[in-house]
Amino acid sequence: MTEEELIKRAQQGNMVAFGQLVEMYYPTVERFAYQLGNRHDEIEDITQEVFIRVYRFLDQFSKAKFSTWLYKITLNVTRDFARKRQSNIRKVFKIQQNTKKDDYVEIESAVIQNEEDRTLHIAIQMLDEKYRVPIILFYFHDKKYEEIAEIMGVTLSTVKTRILRGKTMLKKLIEEQNRKEGDIHG
Repeated sequence: MTEEELIKRAQQGNMVAFGQLVEMYYPTVERFAYQLGNRHDEIEDITQEVFIRVYRFLDQFSKAKFSTWLYKITLNVTRDFARKRQSNIRKVFKIQQNTKKDDYVEIESAVIQNEEDRTLHIAIQMLDEKYRVPIILFYFHDKKYEEIAEIMGVTLSTVKTRILRGKTMLKKLIEEQNRKEGDIHG
């Protein structure tokens, strides 16, 4: 059954078809949520919230590309979670900082395979969202500029500029990290 058929059937209330869509895209949504810098303990909740919204608004989905729509929803859910987290951080900022470091150690051992991946992941997380999101979508999710523009709600030229500037910033961040590690080990 094609993706289009699954979507039509899911829109008609077929839960098996919806389940197949979830199964098909769950790993992609999880990976994108992680790459956007969400905490390890939030990724499952974010992914589930994405599919709850997909289910709720599936009847509004039209002929657009389904994966593009899914990336948009994931980005919005991530932003919602970040806003909620931000309001809590104001109250317990110090505790939250320590928890993030503890979580990161767990994420590293489970997800990041080698030192270069770790360095790149850390550097990407240091970028502002407007640069981080297009770089992740372009290089890790093979999205075209046009799709990224649609997902982010910006112009094509803005996407191109942000990827170019983001790559430049990323290169500097990685060089700085490598220099610091060289100083520590040297």
